Amino acid sequence: MFLILGPTLNLLASFFWGPDSQGVTAGTLVALSCFCWLVGLIGLYDRLRATAPRYVAVALPVTVFATVGGVAFGVQSIHEGLFDVSHAQTIELLNQYPFATTLFWIAGPLFPLTLFALGVVLGWTRTAPPAVGVLLCLGAIAFPMSRVTREVSIAHVADVLLLLPFLYLGARGLWGRSRKSASPTAGDVSAVVGRTPDSRASTAPRVP
Repeated sequence: MFLILGPTLNLLASFFWGPDSQGVTAGTLVALSCFCWLVGLIGLYDRLRATAPRYVAVALPVTVFATVGGVAFGVQSIHEGLFDVSHAQTIELLNQYPFATTLFWIAGPLFPLTLFALGVVLGWTRTAPPAVGVLLCLGAIAFPMSRVTREVSIAHVADVLLLLPFLYLGARGLWGRSRKSASPTAGDVSAVVGRTPDSRASTAPRVP
């Protein structure tokens, strides 16, 4: 569910962009999107741990740091709306504090890089159809382009490219859990076939 909510909220956020800033609503949606995306990606990494343990060991902490950068950008947009300043003015003020920019210019760009790496790993390990990995990589490339240029049309394309593969991954995860919960346990197998553990002994012929 969280794998679907993350990119969905991110797509909705781009519909609230203003002319000079993303604004309060979009910034809030971006921050919530990063939270959902992180929870969903942690679950996805857990499923990938058996096939790509080294990748997961590196990707997990990097993804956590990257989503912190995404939340920072969301909070920045909220502040732009609250204090009625443009995005360009905020960037000029932010560049006066080099240490603070690590959240924006290091952590922020890491997020699309983690998505690109995920697309490559899904295709390399064949744990998802090739189209999923390709769409994920294309979306990861288009995502920073849309945020740098502030073109809403490019943002919509990038967000849809990211939403489609995560719809598949999220639906497959939900379907897998539902099938697992619906499958009978070892203790219930005898009840399903209409036989108790002692019925075999009761129906066996007695030896005089």
